Amino acid sequence: MSEFDARARDWDKNQRYINRSEAVAKAMLQTIPFNKSMKALEYGSGTALLSFALKDQFEEIVLMDNSKEMTAVTAEKIAEQNIQNMKPLFFDLEHQDYTGSFDIIYNQMVMHHVNDVDSVLSRFFSILNPGGYLAIADLYAEDGSFHSEGFSGHLGFDVEYLSDKLKAIGFTNIEHQQCYSIQKTNEEGKVSDYPIFLLKASKRE
Repeated sequence: MSEFDARARDWDKNQRYINRSEAVAKAMLQTIPFNKSMKALEYGSGTALLSFALKDQFEEIVLMDNSKEMTAVTAEKIAEQNIQNMKPLFFDLEHQDYTGSFDIIYNQMVMHHVNDVDSVLSRFFSILNPGGYLAIADLYAEDGSFHSEGFSGHLGFDVEYLSDKLKAIGFTNIEHQQCYSIQKTNEEGKVSDYPIFLLKASKRE
């Protein structure tokens, strides 16, 4: 069982995750022109806290995650609330090609866990409809203290470096801003603030 499978049942009990999702949703609403005909993809959706905050903005939201237990918890939440426009999907986009297409793709605190960032960004571009939007919320580059010892992912991102990657793939109109800050006590007992960026890009029509 993966770390995220093990944590899925208790994920929504963490108020910090709820607050973060609400802040990211608010920032997205302020910077991206949503309309209710859009088909959306949340990549690395977890228990879909972000998409639950955005569920009334889109015609359909596909909730893609490579954790079976996260996907199961999400399916249960959707059934309990009788939501018709949210579709959980167990899928590993980092290692598999997807054949659907979307008007907007978004994620939060996911990309720093992705080993092959270039591959995933390229897949985002390929399944995004012309005129569509990409929104990435994640950690600014940090000193490694955010995660516990043994973490093998990225220590946040230099947003200009990430922007250059998106430009090279073909994304345009790239903008970014701070949208939230996480206050966290690290393993040494030090309380630090870890700012989160929201990066927006689009695909030419």
